[in-house]
Amino acid sequence: MTDDTFRGVTPEEAVRANRGDWDRTADDYQDEHGDFLRDVGFIWCPEGVDEADARRLGAVDGRLVLEIGCGAGQCARWLTSQAARVVGVDVSLRQLQHGRRIDDATGITVPTACATATALPIASGSVDIACSAFGAFPFIVDIDVALREVSRVLVPRGRLVFSVVHPSRWMFPDDPSSQGLTVTRSYFDRTPYVETDGTGHPSYVEPHHTLEDWTQALLGAGLAITGLYEPPWPDGHDRVWGAWGPVRGALVPGTLIISAKNP
Repeated sequence: MTDDTFRGVTPEEAVRANRGDWDRTADDYQDEHGDFLRDVGFIWCPEGVDEADARRLGAVDGRLVLEIGCGAGQCARWLTSQAARVVGVDVSLRQLQHGRRIDDATGITVPTACATATALPIASGSVDIACSAFGAFPFIVDIDVALREVSRVLVPRGRLVFSVVHPSRWMFPDDPSSQGLTVTRSYFDRTPYVETDGTGHPSYVEPHHTLEDWTQALLGAGLAITGLYEPPWPDGHDRVWGAWGPVRGALVPGTLIISAKNP
C-alpha cells in the first residue's frame, strides 16, 4: 500500500527509495519493456529514438563509454557491439542481475557496478563518452552533484548525452490519454513527487527540474551544452508507456535529450 504526495526529500532518501523501487519492479519492467528495448539495442526514450539511426553520441568505436543508470545493459551491450569499450553503473542490483542473464543469452558481456550517479566509482579523466537513456537523471534530486561527477570522470572534450522526462510534462497528470492534457501543476513548483510506504517512508521519488535548472547545473559543472533534442511522436507508433503515448505525444513533448561536452 502506498500513498502519493508531493513533499521535500533529501538526496539520501531519494536514493534509498528508488533503489528499493527498482529492485521490486525490475522483473515486471523487463517483462513489459524488454522486447521494445531489445537485448542489444540503444533506445533513447518511449518515442523509440534508436541510437543506431540517431547517432547522438557520434563515433563510439574504441572509446571508453560510461552508461549511467544502465539497467539490464541493453544500451551498453549495443555500444559494445559497435566496438566501444563500455562500463555500466546502476543503483538497482536486481536490474544488474537481469543484465547478467542477458549477457549469458547474447554472449555480449558488459562490466557493471552497483552505484549511484552522484558517486561514480570511476577514475577521474578516464571516460570519453558518458550517456544515460532515462536510466538515472530523471530520479536524481541533486543534479548539481551528479553532473559534477560526470565532469570529473570525462576526459577533456569528452561528451555527455542523456535523456530525461521533458520538464513541461510536470504540468500535466500522469495520463497518456486526452484526459492528461489539462494543466494541473505549476511548472515552477519543484516539490518532488513521492510515494510512501505504510510507515510513511518514501518508496519512490521523482523530482522536477526545469530547463533552467538543467542548464544551470550543466554550466555549474563546467560542461558546455552542445544540443537539445525534443523528439516528436513518430507516425504509426502506437505503443503506450506510462504517460507516453500517441494521443498526448502528438501535442506535448515527452522527452528531452541533452548533449554536452567537457571543454
